[in-house]
Amino acid sequence: MADRRPNIIFIITDQQRYDTIRALGHDYVDTPNIDRLVREGVSFSGCHITAASCAPARASLFKGYYPHTTGILKNADTWRRSWIELLNDSGYHCTNIGKMHSWPFETELGFDERYVVENKDRYLEGRYYFDEWDKALRFKGLVKQQREQYRKLPDYNESLGAFDWNLPEDTHPDTFVGDMAVWWLKSYPKTEPLFLQIGFPGPHPPYDPVPRYSEPYMNRELPLLEVTQEELENQPPAFKELRQHNFEIDHDSVVHLPNPTPEQRHRQRAYYLANVTMIDEKVGEILDTLEEQGYLENSVVIFTSDHGDCLTDHGHSQKWTMYDAITRVPLIVRAPERFGQGQKIEALCQQMDLGPTILELAGIEPPPTLEAISMLPALANEDGNWAGRDYVFAEQAADGILTGCSFMTMVRDDAWKLVHFLDQPHGQLFDLQADPNEVQNLWSDPAHAAKKQELLDVLREWRIRSGLHTAEWSAPWR
Repeated sequence: MADRRPNIIFIITDQQRYDTIRALGHDYVDTPNIDRLVREGVSFSGCHITAASCAPARASLFKGYYPHTTGILKNADTWRRSWIELLNDSGYHCTNIGKMHSWPFETELGFDERYVVENKDRYLEGRYYFDEWDKALRFKGLVKQQREQYRKLPDYNESLGAFDWNLPEDTHPDTFVGDMAVWWLKSYPKTEPLFLQIGFPGPHPPYDPVPRYSEPYMNRELPLLEVTQEELENQPPAFKELRQHNFEIDHDSVVHLPNPTPEQRHRQRAYYLANVTMIDEKVGEILDTLEEQGYLENSVVIFTSDHGDCLTDHGHSQKWTMYDAITRVPLIVRAPERFGQGQKIEALCQQMDLGPTILELAGIEPPPTLEAISMLPALANEDGNWAGRDYVFAEQAADGILTGCSFMTMVRDDAWKLVHFLDQPHGQLFDLQADPNEVQNLWSDPAHAAKKQELLDVLREWRIRSGLHTAEWSAPWR
């Protein structure tokens, strides 16, 4: 008897902000294929990641536990296990094409096969690891565009990481991953049920789209959050140190600037969004191929990203902070034969909640110690009144970039956000109703001392409850 459990197609971009999809209300970006997912699926506007950098967020997503529980707190922390193993054990054929950011990169994680493509610009770890994309470039006799090449440009220090892709279009890493996914679907004998994870390296910097994609955005008005000296002065010392660090070190080919001009900021934003549009085109080709190969009708297609990017908003570069530009990500689930179409859910959820959701879709009972909770009730609830979580949390440990604190934790509900720095008297408190852009730090305001204490109490109870709930979780799962 044929196994009719749904195919699960899990598409993850890297460093894509929540405000980069036209169908979700952002009409300055062109995303017709992701818009299709929105029209035909369920989108979550309150989805937040659990860590402010790649590996901790992804490990949390693929394990179902918060970073402090997994022990994976920064990039290059080892993680080898995931709930994908449960899918594999139950009969799913599990394939990864593109980025997962596990460490070591080629760890199985439960996949039957992996075609790994990692960051465009690898310096902190895996610099001399050669992924599928590296091998393809070498076969073509091409030299990868990365920091060593970009540093030779006369305007490198003023470009904020935005450059033109000058190699052939099909060698761009996002094009390469999309094309490889299409090739695999067309070439590999049809296998169901299928779990296919497709990880696009972009729009993570360098922001280097093919020029024909950036040209329309360069002539378009784009939203740029004003950065004031008052906001910068009221940021915690750890964030001031983070800014200084990024002025001095060009992570991912981005030289951050203390006072970039509006023109510099606009160009960076244009190139970033152009990369989003490049990925969108590949998403469309993947959907078409799924349909041509007979997968799509019985598939659940999930689209999300591992975290966002400040893009000079709040005076910051990339991630490592707890602004919504970092912690809030797009999440769309398309399965029109199973769930509603065009449904939008505003309730808060953690991105790691996808883990038990996927397991239940596959007919697998999630492990009882998971800190993630299933969103299946939300997907099946066509009136959109799913309660979701009362609070979402995110964490980040000190690493080679965030050097001004040992550990940072965020708690957020619908109306307030608090950011706590371990063993420091400083922090952040935002009234999200009055200040949705998170520019007025109320941490030291006596008028809001009660709210600050309330959220600090929530953090304390959450950590205690977390330790109790996960006490039986087996150490080898790390």
